[in-house]
Amino acid sequence: MAHIRLPEGIPGILGPMAFSPETAKPLNALAEVLLRGPNSLAPAEREMIAAFVSSENDCYFCQHAHGAVAAYRLGGNEKLVNDVKLNFESAAISEKMKALLAIAGKVQESGKQVTPADINRAREQSATDKEIHDTVLIAAAFCMYNRYVDGLATWAPIDPAMYRENGKRLAEKGYVESTDELLAGADR
Repeated sequence: MAHIRLPEGIPGILGPMAFSPETAKPLNALAEVLLRGPNSLAPAEREMIAAFVSSENDCYFCQHAHGAVAAYRLGGNEKLVNDVKLNFESAAISEKMKALLAIAGKVQESGKQVTPADINRAREQSATDKEIHDTVLIAAAFCMYNRYVDGLATWAPIDPAMYRENGKRLAEKGYVESTDELLAGADR
């Protein structure tokens, strides 16, 4: 049961967004820029960073929601997303992504955990300053999103099909208008 009175039957972050539409808009806009905006990192890679950080934070809803978007963008490769969450260092991803995920994992613990050696590792794998910046910001933002979801004890469905369907919708339509229909009908 949620800690506050959220609209019934609305999962994860969508419940608090329906409760507080004025904060939903900027939160969705930030997700859109971070996960879908112009970038040399593919949207699947950025979603993978979000899913990994959410997994490290033990946020069931966000790790499965963003893992589903990443898998959809990877042609349905849920195994790769799960491998990244379990042990990215042995996953079948580029060395650059491993270096960036190492940075994201440090940010998840505390921003001060990121060391010059972590940055050098990423740079040695051709990561740009923009990619390093965006990795840190995605990780930091998802710590916030995860704490928002779990701090209010939102409901997280366990049906993988729901996450797959939502992942496809987010991959195809994005985040900015993802809650418009929900928010229009929300009873606060």
